[in-house]
Amino acid sequence: MAGSPSISIAVLGSGGAGALTTGNSLLETASAAGWHGLYTRTLGPQIRGGEAAGLLRLAVHPVECLPDQFDLLIGIDWLNAHRFGAEIKIGPQTLVISDPQGGEPPPMVTETGARVVEVPMKDLAKTIPEGRPNMIALGIASRLLGFSTEQVFAAVKNRLADKGPAAIEASLTGIKLGFSAAAAIDFDKRLATPRANSNRRWLLSGNEATALGAIRGGIRFAAAYPITPATEILEWLAPNLPKVGGALLQAEDELAAINMIIGSSFGGTPALTATSGPGLSLMIEALGLATSAEIPIVVVDVMRAGPSTGIPTKSEQADLNIAVYGLHGDAPHLALAPQSVGDCMFTTQWATYLAESLQTPAIILSDQFMGQSRAAIERPADITFIGARTVAADIAGAYKRYATAGNGVSPMAIPGLRGGQYTAEGLTHSERGTPTSGAADHLAQLDKRRDKLEHFNFGDHWASIEGTGDFAVITWGSLTGAAREATGRAAADGLDTRLVAPRLLAPAQPQQMAAALEGAKRILVVEQTHGGQFHKYLRAHYDLPASVRVLNRPGPLPITAGEIHRAITEWR
Repeated sequence: MAGSPSISIAVLGSGGAGALTTGNSLLETASAAGWHGLYTRTLGPQIRGGEAAGLLRLAVHPVECLPDQFDLLIGIDWLNAHRFGAEIKIGPQTLVISDPQGGEPPPMVTETGARVVEVPMKDLAKTIPEGRPNMIALGIASRLLGFSTEQVFAAVKNRLADKGPAAIEASLTGIKLGFSAAAAIDFDKRLATPRANSNRRWLLSGNEATALGAIRGGIRFAAAYPITPATEILEWLAPNLPKVGGALLQAEDELAAINMIIGSSFGGTPALTATSGPGLSLMIEALGLATSAEIPIVVVDVMRAGPSTGIPTKSEQADLNIAVYGLHGDAPHLALAPQSVGDCMFTTQWATYLAESLQTPAIILSDQFMGQSRAAIERPADITFIGARTVAADIAGAYKRYATAGNGVSPMAIPGLRGGQYTAEGLTHSERGTPTSGAADHLAQLDKRRDKLEHFNFGDHWASIEGTGDFAVITWGSLTGAAREATGRAAADGLDTRLVAPRLLAPAQPQQMAAALEGAKRILVVEQTHGGQFHKYLRAHYDLPASVRVLNRPGPLPITAGEIHRAITEWR
């Protein structure tokens, strides 16, 4: 039987059933064996209990999005599974493993024509001291996917190393029982042999990649208040910042956090905070202060469904407006968006470089899908950005912290520098930093802050641009992977389609966008918002030279590659 280049698996159960552990273990097994993979979790908003599902796609090639439909679904139990009906797409080709003791399968199974095979996972687990049904499920999935018990054992032993020998032995016995139970199950898919690669894949989440990118970019202080789905950034930085001479402080709230990092940066130490939509709302006034005082900081917003508390555990792209336009007054700043789990590292490193070089705040718009997904990827390139904050030295005469001459990036004195005293605050100020209400000073400083961003050469990193067809798909953030796969399918159909995905959202790049869209006759805008924020942003800043349609939907349901491909095909 020929191997499949991509297989997708969903494992679900009630909270505490271990569905997420099963999915993680499958990803670790596949990664160690040489495959690429993407794993994400979907949860209810409960603190404990509720529903949980691990969604996994394994492939011989890099994957950046979930599938249109899952090949294998394992229901450890079916409690609350109906809440996943719209998120986990299955069909007649899907194999469903169901425990007869786990309740009745929901309509998402019974009404799709999926083939259901019953395996008594709970009863099998009861035959093992400290046995758990999710390890039975792991054994079943491993055999159906073509993994050996030894491959799975290695991943489980590593994951359970701190649980003790009894827990490890119970898990290994459960995997063996599941492996045996799957022997009689017919599953017509196997993963193709992975491409030879002497380097082990990196296995990390988008939040972890963001944290590593921050350290690579020079961040040495972080202050933040925990918030879903950004907390893992802080959890990774807490033990790792001290290794490079830095520190993390958990603040009492988001207002304290952003003011702490402003203070750190004012003192000469590059600083970052991480939050989500509600926290970003609280930080807006302080972001204006950092813009006016020209103090570089990095703010990571791992977006979730809103408004207000919204759905903390689900993804959306609806913080675009507040990130680009939310500051009061004319307050030009940087806004960037990573495009994949791996790109979270690059974009955060680049954003830190830009913030320091331009002495301005940078907002990074990640989201729950990227932030909390784990991926098996190739080792990212070691990229070094040349450039850093322009620091004042050897001051002679009156120090003009906010001098308007030159490129608008005026040397910043670090506290303690002889002759470098100045006032840094949010009031309109003169070149020396003295507060003023004069119209000429106000205009001069507004021009200075605008021009230093608009005249900066951001290079090719501003967007991902692929293909040359007269049909263009424009998207951003975590939808880039699905759009890339969709344009690839269109190319296989003979429809030459280009992809344009801006990584730099502010300041806008009209000349570069015009070049990227030259010759385009049709444009499909794809975004995960209810009100079409990205489409309106494009209309506000760019002259779109073609007929435009919009494919948009709010969270929590992601837009799939199949939907984008279908939209391209139908319009053609």
